[in-house]
Amino acid sequence: MGPIKRIALIQSKKLIFAFLNFTMKLTKQQIEEALSHITLPNEEKNIVESGAIKNIQIFGTDVELDVEIKNPTLQYKKKVEVDCMKAVHDYAYEKSAVKINLIINAPEKVTEIKGNSIPNVKNIIAVSSGKGGVGKSTIAANLAVGLIQLGNKVGVVDADIYGPSMPMMFDLEGAVPQGIDVDGKTKMKPLESYGVKLLSIGFFAQSQQAVVWRGPMASKALNQLIWDAHWGELDYLIIDLPPGTGDIHLSLVQSIPLTGAIVVSTPQPIALADARKGVNMFQMESINVPVLGIIENMAYFTPEDMPNKKYYIFGKEGAKELAEQLNIELLAEIPIVQSVREAADAGRPAILQIDSPIAKSFLTLAKNVVAVIDKRNTKIKPTQAVKTTHSRGCSN
Repeated sequence: MGPIKRIALIQSKKLIFAFLNFTMKLTKQQIEEALSHITLPNEEKNIVESGAIKNIQIFGTDVELDVEIKNPTLQYKKKVEVDCMKAVHDYAYEKSAVKINLIINAPEKVTEIKGNSIPNVKNIIAVSSGKGGVGKSTIAANLAVGLIQLGNKVGVVDADIYGPSMPMMFDLEGAVPQGIDVDGKTKMKPLESYGVKLLSIGFFAQSQQAVVWRGPMASKALNQLIWDAHWGELDYLIIDLPPGTGDIHLSLVQSIPLTGAIVVSTPQPIALADARKGVNMFQMESINVPVLGIIENMAYFTPEDMPNKKYYIFGKEGAKELAEQLNIELLAEIPIVQSVREAADAGRPAILQIDSPIAKSFLTLAKNVVAVIDKRNTKIKPTQAVKTTHSRGCSN
């Protein structure tokens, strides 16, 4: 067969195929029969009998499905989508274009608080970030002072073992905590600045000295900062975690009853990717710590001489979109302001700049954190008993 005849034959086959697609029409019964081959995990009935298929729309050979599911995890949603597409292609028509709209109807999960409670400490908040350089410690410091301004008693543990910065941010460089006798035991007395009680590994290491510790040593140091201290009565204890996900994080969530975690990110896609990992870490089944929300730091820049102008240097509303995708709160969008850096270096958190726009932003953040914790505590009490299980070699 010559090339011209071959081309003509191919074109004629395409025309026949297009005609068949145009004239062919699937039926709802065909689609239901195809989908009846799917049984989702932990379900006794197939996806049709269980009532998960809420609507079927057919446009020739194109199929659109509304599917209700009870598990909102990405892996589960992906499985439902793949199984539905495969069933339509295998049992109805292999060339169908299948669109699936997932409806999440998951019962709200009550997360159980793990670990031993710290006497007289009502709420413990972990401030985390997927990567370094996003301003996590700056956020933690200003949040702490903001909570003080709202009339609370607040403490901070600088758990960033390898890069402690809280002593500088609270103008306590060179200071050393003293011992105090509590019921016959000697405990550390946290230092205090701007009303915030503070402990940091930076108080025990020289400012120019690198802290070179393996994971177990770092975790032990963190536990000493928390348990060997006399905190007194606190409404909020903020734990400023190191960036990333590692031994320190696991040690923390296994040892104390976290009220919840806050993840800090910039709008930049590379930071958001790491922030997503941080959220996923806290939501792992073996960890299961409530994520109170995301804070978008360095959200935009406004020049002093153009107060109505915003420049989105690292991208626009990236953390807002991530929060919507993960169904968690966006707690604040904090702008880039030179005075925030200057205030941190001077040891005086920027929220103390009375009536300034940045101080108002940080105070709004503190109010939002209080609100989300109050909402959380209507469902979880911070004094629940410890539950111990074993998962992949880690105890909870």
